[in-house]
Amino acid sequence: MLIGTVIGLQAVINTLYPLGRTKVEIECVMDTGFAGFLTLPPAVVTELQLPYVAPIDASLADNSRIVANVHQVIILWNSVERLIPVLAMSHRPLIGTALLEDYHLSIDFCEGGTILVDDIL
Repeated sequence: MLIGTVIGLQAVINTLYPLGRTKVEIECVMDTGFAGFLTLPPAVVTELQLPYVAPIDASLADNSRIVANVHQVIILWNSVERLIPVLAMSHRPLIGTALLEDYHLSIDFCEGGTILVDDIL
């Protein structure tokens, strides 16, 4: 089970384990409008030296399109290490719905509320 907290009406979970490095935690916001796995700011991707995969065309919430670089990262997700793609974009790390697939998400949407991500029963 993953546990997070609602801060400023944003669902926040701290987790990230970069390839070949010691544990690093990054505050990520759950974004149910983002169908990908994870975004990290380009400066963080560079600092963590995440392996580059390829560029992709990405659609943003305002219907604009950009080219975003895809990298790889290993994260610990519900006690399982997962190798996932990460988009180098945005100023705020985002967790998308691709990471929530086959999991149950529960959020008590109030300041300090609890976020739970767990296996579907």
